[in-house]
Amino acid sequence: MSPDELKVLMAEASPPRSGDVLAGLGAESAAARVRAQRRLADTSLSDILDTPLIDPGEDEVSALILERHDRSAFAPVAQLSVGTFREWLLSDAATPEAIAALKWGLTPEMVAATSKIMRNQDLIAVARKRPVVTAFRTTVGLPGRLSVRIQPNHPTDDPKGVAASILDGLLFGCGDATIGINPATDSPDAMVRLLHLIEELRLSLRCPVQSCVLAHVTTAIEVMERGAPVDLVFQSIAGTEAANRSFGVDLSLLREAHDAAAALNRGTVGRNAMYFETGQGSALSANAHHGIDQQTVEARAYAVAREFDPLLVNTVVGFIGPEYLYDGKEIIRAGLEDHFCGKLLGLPMGVDVCYTNHAEADQNDMDNLLTLLAVAGVNFVMGVPGSDDIMLNYQSTSFHDAAYIRRTLGLKPAPEFEEWGQSFGIFDTEGMLAPATEDHSLELLGRSRLLEAS
Repeated sequence: MSPDELKVLMAEASPPRSGDVLAGLGAESAAARVRAQRRLADTSLSDILDTPLIDPGEDEVSALILERHDRSAFAPVAQLSVGTFREWLLSDAATPEAIAALKWGLTPEMVAATSKIMRNQDLIAVARKRPVVTAFRTTVGLPGRLSVRIQPNHPTDDPKGVAASILDGLLFGCGDATIGINPATDSPDAMVRLLHLIEELRLSLRCPVQSCVLAHVTTAIEVMERGAPVDLVFQSIAGTEAANRSFGVDLSLLREAHDAAAALNRGTVGRNAMYFETGQGSALSANAHHGIDQQTVEARAYAVAREFDPLLVNTVVGFIGPEYLYDGKEIIRAGLEDHFCGKLLGLPMGVDVCYTNHAEADQNDMDNLLTLLAVAGVNFVMGVPGSDDIMLNYQSTSFHDAAYIRRTLGLKPAPEFEEWGQSFGIFDTEGMLAPATEDHSLELLGRSRLLEAS
């Protein structure tokens, strides 16, 4: 099979989504899709390995995928087809340890192909069997736990507005994944101001959290050189060299940032210091998809993330808009696919359960996806005040949503954060959100001094 033939087969086997229609890819009918899925199920994993979708001599992501492939780790499944690999993943033989051992033996194209022939319940069942644990000041991804990123964005980076959102999130038991601010302006000075704001809060409350200002990686490198208190280094990434170039990055630059963050050695319980975001459609929107369907290109981004041993990776699943994921059904499917593929490749996957206001979706769809992902063992989700990001202008999950899903499924926060929250009465002795009291709210606000100082 040629690379072009494999591209067509994988695109036609994909569940329907608007981005593939926009790109002129995908099956022309449901019957054609089923025929492609049957052919893909009979395709061997070894044939996929031996058929790079992009020439590795022209694309550094393809070169990375082949360079990092471990033949010995691949050996236990090398003789399987996509269909029999799916059956094995769903069997009792596929224990968490057995799946984890495949990490460097699997390629993104293999796991993407497998996801295309799976039902939603298959994606959930397998992902749940593959916990991925990382650590910095908190330990994220342990079974039975769900972490939350506080996303306290403000359209002018106003310190009081940001601080109020952070404190609101902490009182809801959120923040154990990270306190991550998307800055309104990507400048070193703005990044330094926001980092010091979070650092003051962390130190005054003795709170085990990690900070992240989601500026461009070059901005992070500059402020690290200035001596700013950088915990996590962030970057949006994609699944082709050309798409990453549209983000202003390549593998060499990401390596420089990773090494700079590691040298700071600011973690207390771990050293995972990178945070990556991805999303289906990013390569297509940059005209950098090389004729590959958007879900497969998305999975290739996870090979980039895997290279730098991150603390957090999340797919911002509905953020790009209905041109790529048209409605709630497509967003739900994409979120489950991305989580499954990332976990099989050994990544600490979270999902920004989100949509734009011009998509055919609503908060009920997001409730469904949040619940499905929590059952599947997602590492973390977003905590946005009121679920409405007033700077990025899209809908995500709120602090209230995090409280709902933790209590409904009995999920605890990261252990270090749980212990801290219990000292303020935020969590009860079982690690669940405690009833709100004026005393612990006033104590937290008083000890932080953040609003007064701002």
